[in-house]
Amino acid sequence: MLKRSLAIALSALFLASCGIARMETNEPIDAQIVRTFRPGYTTARQVTEQLGAPTQVVQLGRRSAYLYDASASKSAALILGVFNMYAVDTRTDRVWLFFDESDHLTHCGASFGVHRAQYALPWEGVHDPEDHASRDANRAGLQGKE
Repeated sequence: MLKRSLAIALSALFLASCGIARMETNEPIDAQIVRTFRPGYTTARQVTEQLGAPTQVVQLGRRSAYLYDASASKSAALILGVFNMYAVDTRTDRVWLFFDESDHLTHCGASFGVHRAQYALPWEGVHDPEDHASRDANRAGLQGKE
């Protein structure tokens, strides 16, 4: 009986594992560049010179909208034989730029969150404001230096 219990315990130990993974799509968008765009003055050409080709172009009659996006996913897994836990934290940068019929910027909407993706298991919080503040400060400090 002792040998059997020991064998079960050892097999459970060998079945236990953990893992992490990361996946990124596109380069993070430079928020400082986006902040330089001025409605009525910035043209579609200037935007593409600064940010490159958009992910998507939507025609709105004679007007258009450009989408720029990037995403980062970080995942962590804990595998304990028959009990498994897996968590994924996906964050995105997304910028929509709207242009009039003469290709001048009319308005834009943006959110920047790629830098907030983090490894965590299901019982860990990934929405801690203090954590975001330090990540935001790090991104602001690194932006433009790369």
